[in-house]
Amino acid sequence: MRPDATQPGGASGPERETDEFNTWLALQKATDEQRANLLADIVGHPREAPSVRELDYMNPPLEEDAIRRHLRILQAAGVLEELVVEPGERVRGYPYKFYTLTDDARDLFDRNDLFPREAWQRQYDRVRKTAEIREIEAMPRPGDD
Repeated sequence: MRPDATQPGGASGPERETDEFNTWLALQKATDEQRANLLADIVGHPREAPSVRELDYMNPPLEEDAIRRHLRILQAAGVLEELVVEPGERVRGYPYKFYTLTDDARDLFDRNDLFPREAWQRQYDRVRKTAEIREIEAMPRPGDD
């Protein structure tokens, strides 16, 4: 493993994207309180791939723009990937972008006992949801078989 992949200060900047997963950067970005709350909701989501609308519902103190900014930071760090419904398959009025953990991030979090699925899924299930949010939760995601 390259030294800059796990050591602080090894990358040339906090937002640097590389071909190799940078565990230090991923942990640094994921442990910000607001981003950690978003990650917990992503892991707790029934399909582990919520839309911004669902994340907005689960995080009322955050505006959608702030949520999108945090999601972009997590994507740049290799923690999240965006799943996009193809234009011909989109349904008007429904989300077409969803966010899920990358395999590298899931492995990192599992190795460090962060964001355990079962615990966050139980927590997510306890939240009372509107009919609209329940309908969006049930939508298929890109990559569903």
